[in-house]
Amino acid sequence: MKLRQKLVVVAVLVIVIITSGLVAMRFADGPYGMLSGGAFSSGEVRSGLSDWSFLAGREVIEFQTMAPATARTIWLVVVEQKLYFVSGYMNTVVGKIWKQWPGHIVENNAILIRVDGAIYPQRLKRLLDEPVVPAVMRKFSKKYGLSSEDASDDAILAVVGEGDVWLFEVVADK
Repeated sequence: MKLRQKLVVVAVLVIVIITSGLVAMRFADGPYGMLSGGAFSSGEVRSGLSDWSFLAGREVIEFQTMAPATARTIWLVVVEQKLYFVSGYMNTVVGKIWKQWPGHIVENNAILIRVDGAIYPQRLKRLLDEPVVPAVMRKFSKKYGLSSEDASDDAILAVVGEGDVWLFEVVADK
């Protein structure tokens, strides 16, 4: 076998192995690092929470969408006891491929949040031009070292309003 044929075989094997691993993750109990996983299969369901302050120091937490039932890790901030999630790069090619969960939330905003083995049924509410948006986005910028920490309120509202960044508030499941 020639070198080129060997390289093609190796490349195909690598692609098959990676694809198999990603497909297998859809059956896992939640995410593995940055890789999305399957529906939560462990954890104790607890009633809703109104004070999320205990999460303020966390970098990421796990959450699951319901349709499809897939889980991932996500950045978070807590402002005045309320929990917020953000999804960036939404208007980029990478974002359109990688960040599909926000579109699923539009269809069904029910989620599960898993923290230290406890599962909290919640919902996500997308924020666009609410007064809290600039403060929440600045907190994300400060916490994760993003460039928009010094941006004006108008600039922040434009980025969120134009859909470059989708901002969500975690609200009680009703």
